[in-house]
Amino acid sequence: MSLDPRLWGKAAGLGKNAGGAHRTHPLICHLLDTAAVAEVVWDELLTSHQRSMVVGALQVPKEEMRALAAFWAGLHDIGKISVPFQLHRGGPKNAEGELLAQELCGERGYGFAAGAAQDRQSHEAAAHWWLVGMFEEIGYPSSRRRPQSQLSHAVAQMLGGHGGCYHPVVRGKDYRCPAVRHPGLGTGGWEEQRRVHFDEVRRVTGATSVPQGRMTPGAAVVLTGLVILSDWLASIEVEIQARLTEEGWTGAPEDLDAYWKTAREAALRLVQKTDLLGTGFTRPDPVQRAGETSLLASMGGQLPDLVTEHGPGLVVVTSSPSEERTEAALRAAAALGHAAGARGLFYALPTGSSADSHMAQVHAFAEQALTGPWRSLLLHSSSRLKPAEAARQWAQARAAGDVSAEPGEEWAPAANSWLNSHHRALLAALGTGTVDELLQAVMPVKFNVMRLFAFSGKVVVVDEAHARGAWGQKLMLRFLEWAAALRIPVVLAALSADKSVDAMLAAYHRGAGGGGEPMVQPRRLPAWSFVDAHGGRGHVPRQPAGAVRTSTLSIEVRDGAPYDEIQAALVSLVEAGSGRAVVYRPTPADAIATFCQLSQDLPGLDVSLVHQQMHNKDRWRRLAACRDTFSPGVGVSGPSVLVTTPMLEHVRGLRFDLVVSGPAPLAGLLARAAQGAGDRPRLVVLKADSTSELDDVALVRRTDMVLGAGRTISMPQDVPLLLDEVYADELADRVGEAAARELQQLDNRRTVRERRATGTAGWLQVPGPRELDGDLGLLSRDHPGMEPELLSYVLGEEMVHVVCLHQGFLLEDGIPKEKLALDSKKRRPKPGQLVPYLIPVPQRLVEGVAGDASSGWRGMAALKNVLRLNMVPEDGTWVRTGEGHRFRLSELGLAVDQLP
Repeated sequence: MSLDPRLWGKAAGLGKNAGGAHRTHPLICHLLDTAAVAEVVWDELLTSHQRSMVVGALQVPKEEMRALAAFWAGLHDIGKISVPFQLHRGGPKNAEGELLAQELCGERGYGFAAGAAQDRQSHEAAAHWWLVGMFEEIGYPSSRRRPQSQLSHAVAQMLGGHGGCYHPVVRGKDYRCPAVRHPGLGTGGWEEQRRVHFDEVRRVTGATSVPQGRMTPGAAVVLTGLVILSDWLASIEVEIQARLTEEGWTGAPEDLDAYWKTAREAALRLVQKTDLLGTGFTRPDPVQRAGETSLLASMGGQLPDLVTEHGPGLVVVTSSPSEERTEAALRAAAALGHAAGARGLFYALPTGSSADSHMAQVHAFAEQALTGPWRSLLLHSSSRLKPAEAARQWAQARAAGDVSAEPGEEWAPAANSWLNSHHRALLAALGTGTVDELLQAVMPVKFNVMRLFAFSGKVVVVDEAHARGAWGQKLMLRFLEWAAALRIPVVLAALSADKSVDAMLAAYHRGAGGGGEPMVQPRRLPAWSFVDAHGGRGHVPRQPAGAVRTSTLSIEVRDGAPYDEIQAALVSLVEAGSGRAVVYRPTPADAIATFCQLSQDLPGLDVSLVHQQMHNKDRWRRLAACRDTFSPGVGVSGPSVLVTTPMLEHVRGLRFDLVVSGPAPLAGLLARAAQGAGDRPRLVVLKADSTSELDDVALVRRTDMVLGAGRTISMPQDVPLLLDEVYADELADRVGEAAARELQQLDNRRTVRERRATGTAGWLQVPGPRELDGDLGLLSRDHPGMEPELLSYVLGEEMVHVVCLHQGFLLEDGIPKEKLALDSKKRRPKPGQLVPYLIPVPQRLVEGVAGDASSGWRGMAALKNVLRLNMVPEDGTWVRTGEGHRFRLSELGLAVDQLP
């Protein structure tokens, strides 16, 4: 039987012909397109380590593995040769509105059983079911008793996962007669066409070898990523239009050979358009600092030799938060990246605002450490609609004045870049974002393995590695297991060494093939250690003899009215006529109120404000302005104060003579205190102030008990001792019976919450690489009850993004600024236009608010978590009242009041 070119693979976005019928791209052409792109991805995009993982697992020579990778990628959509897909009601139609594929139904061989068209098996699952038997036929190792343990099933299951999730194991009784269970696969001509397409893809790609190895977790991640990426690139509509076959094209072998030549010529151009090629790490310059004993000197003098001898792995840095610690982490990343042949870096932080503030330092690092062209994206919840546009807007916000382009901004991709999309953005050579992007790689969410693939070619840096609570700790351990198994170089930076840091070392050690023996991070500060990815051996090098920045921290605890104490603490700056201070308030509303009061009550004080509930563009601009006012060495005339919220505690590069904060867990207070300037920084804690709703009440109470009326500690030497004191079981023995009982109750509640979070995260996380037992479907298992709300609970507080408008204009700085652009057909907004105007707000504050979006807006996936509000002017602000909430927008940000 000859190949039937009428079986279509792509139609959406290809337009219509002169007769009014939809244009289609034959399935065989799409399969060859994908195979051709896979060759280029294998040659040009995969790192040498990624290729070696696959070659070593499957036990075939490199040149043969390249052909196999192309062959397998070309088979990904073979499940589209099925009744439900070809006759899908949304498929291509003729001028009369009839399905083009309908003509198949009346032909001999294309009949199908009753109910076949209603078979709900996806084309991805159909490929999995059918390919197992075909791979067994051509000699791939197979097993009737345990199909998941053999290559015939493993490759089929891997290809069935190209839609973002793997499907369950298919047993022998099913894959030998797949149409019995799924009549939509069809028999007769349907089966013959699948075989013809299979044979032609194999012939054209030259994949005649039969591998005898096995599909390891590492090989599965790399090959899945290669197939998905190749499919995405081969599916770009404008490129398909340039390769559409002419009417009368028969798909004969000579036609396919000619088309294969065309597809290969187009493939390199396709991959080059992704902005992904050519990035690497330079060889780190040797550090020569005779007699210096700092953290940077210790790491710079020893880490390159360790990496040269043992290969890349995990570096853990424990030190007080500072730009120097960030620099140490980045230098470690450079050494690891060069040794691993990595093609980029992902820098992960606890919050979006901290990612915003770090982007400048990460970008400056990339200019020195990365070679070739590279592209940088901002990756967190506020930027997910259009990461490239967020990066460019961030660059412009840091510039002085409103400019249309920033010199040197070429590192940010264009708005229409192929990377400028939710799922593809992690592939960018340089990403600065939140740790959630890592943790979702080990949760059964769609395209989780694509995340692992993106990270497997990079170095990953996690700043404030233990800042996400019990659930984050559990998921981070699983991520580190996978990172070690994939040989991903990782750098972890943390405030202090404790059991959680030891557990991270042990997780990487375990994933790299080590046993269950404990691993311990040195307790002194600063310190660092190294675990190699080849066997998981731990190495504790000579530690720095000097601290990063030695200082004596004075902690004062005041129990008066919060605003009165704030004002009293700042009066000395006003009287002295100089000095810089930061005031932490628990909520944006508190910060706005304090800013307004201080501006009125202390006219001699230069008061600034930044918090999370501002427009993205405004928050970025204000954070950039903070660097001009509060950076070390910046000369400022007159006293200055910055009013903010806990969002600022992870921001680096700011220095204050005085830090004022409400109650918080000790780790948070110390992170804020690390922003203190000079040898004797001051921290004033307002005992009577409100706590943040996200802070653990038990830890806040324990911190209060340890600090008492105040403490003086040596930074950073005393930090581990003070943290141990806060967590000590015997702390209750130092207080009265009533206080001890209260503390016990709070501790019990904290324990319950942590165990619940740990248990939920443990139940939700995917298996570790050693636990798969050959079944990739375990990485995509669908838990009963795994609703989006549960996912949000595990990933932390869910954020909604508010966009405020007046008569169709976007509001900025208290005035209508820019007309909302809608596309002409569906009247939907362009998501990229919204990025600068989004305001992140916790979901709990807007529970029940429907917003003012049209059905077209609500039906757009990119805007699912964007709440549109139509505002009206009122007393110099913009207001919307309804649904139990009142929203007030001014140049100071958004306040949300819940109505009684």
